[in-house]
Amino acid sequence: MMQWEQLLSLRRQGDTHKRLRKEQDETRLGFEVDYDRIIFSPYFRSLQDKTQVIPLSKTDFVHTRLTHSLEVSVVGRSLGRLAGARLLEKHPYLSQAQGYQFNDFGAIVAAAALAHDIGNPPFGHSGEKAIGTFFTRGPGLKYRDALTDRQYQDLVRFEGNAHGFRLLTADRKGVPGGLRLSYATLGAYMKYPKESLPHQKGGPIATKKYGIFQTEVAAFEEVAADLGLKSMNLQGSIGFCRHPLTYLVEAADDICYTIIDFEDGINLGLVPEEYALEYLIKLVQDRINTEKYRGIPHMPDRIGYLRAIAIGTLVQDAVRVFMEEEEAILNGELEVALLDKSRYRAQIEDIINLSVERIYQAPEVVEKEVAGYKILSDILEVSTEALLAQLEGRLSSYDRLILSMLPIEGGQPQAVSVYEVLLQACSFVASLSDRAAVHIHNKISGKQLQDQNV
Repeated sequence: MMQWEQLLSLRRQGDTHKRLRKEQDETRLGFEVDYDRIIFSPYFRSLQDKTQVIPLSKTDFVHTRLTHSLEVSVVGRSLGRLAGARLLEKHPYLSQAQGYQFNDFGAIVAAAALAHDIGNPPFGHSGEKAIGTFFTRGPGLKYRDALTDRQYQDLVRFEGNAHGFRLLTADRKGVPGGLRLSYATLGAYMKYPKESLPHQKGGPIATKKYGIFQTEVAAFEEVAADLGLKSMNLQGSIGFCRHPLTYLVEAADDICYTIIDFEDGINLGLVPEEYALEYLIKLVQDRINTEKYRGIPHMPDRIGYLRAIAIGTLVQDAVRVFMEEEEAILNGELEVALLDKSRYRAQIEDIINLSVERIYQAPEVVEKEVAGYKILSDILEVSTEALLAQLEGRLSSYDRLILSMLPIEGGQPQAVSVYEVLLQACSFVASLSDRAAVHIHNKISGKQLQDQNV
């Protein structure tokens, strides 16, 4: 069974001594430092112009990855604090002997939730698929024979979660250990703590995707060992059971995209307002002030009122499930998300199904995702070829121009293999914002010169 004392580790990469909670400066707690480092990082800043649902929307109201991440972090903080208070009642030695407070749980979950989308490519989840398609049916297919099976799977099933772990932890010139977050926060961040192989359909939710590129396997093994994560039997591959607080990070994300994407759809006119109360009634009926609701004159404010109540209801229910399942979670035996065990599961599924029909498949969403495939493929083609030419010492004049135009290096160590080059190019593309990707594509296609009437 995993132990909370280990799971709440304050250790950071490169530490030579143990960090004790009772010795922490209460005005600058280590877990809160994690949050600060993430929010000031350039990777987080780029989320302000990355798609959440509506790509490249002309509407200011629509959520970006940045506003979504901030909202998930706020919900995650509430989940962590509520669960933390319950856990300290159940395990008083954590506070009495170790000095942990309920706010510590909230700080860990908030920081991990803040970073949960930090590795996602431009153009929403279609960005991941666009990168994978480049290596399965596009120009990148020619590199297959130069890669091991695991390396190839890292690329063809490119995963934003694994890219996020890379950004948070990878050494850069002058910056060893990346952001040097606490191992507790890194553990809570890792939704899928395994390599890309074996690829399993069905089974525990922690194996639904993967979260570690081959370049970061050793780094994550160090984190997992320090936290005491339970190893999974994955046919010789590296994989661990989830950090318990990961379930709360996931619940915060699930709550936000279920309720807030639904709210976006209503405010954009993609979903009729009358559906709001119909679909949310069971989530709000115990707390809604009907007179107050009917007295709100503006539609966005009415929807916002319902959203706040619905989120509060789901937060309380997620904490209930977490505490009921705590023993199974510590044993690595909970195979589903917390909301899958929610008493409101049917209502959640109804809202998601409606969002898929009315929002996620809206023409504006589909059109921009299609454009994203072409944009990312073209950038990947020129960047991979230029980087490989550099690796092999055969740079052409065009390759040099591409490398001078694209900040591919990003402070990363020089790649020494075909796999590292390809992953470096993918990381560069995945770190672009939507508009930066469009801007670079215009440059390499010559469209920018045409627009300037040159």
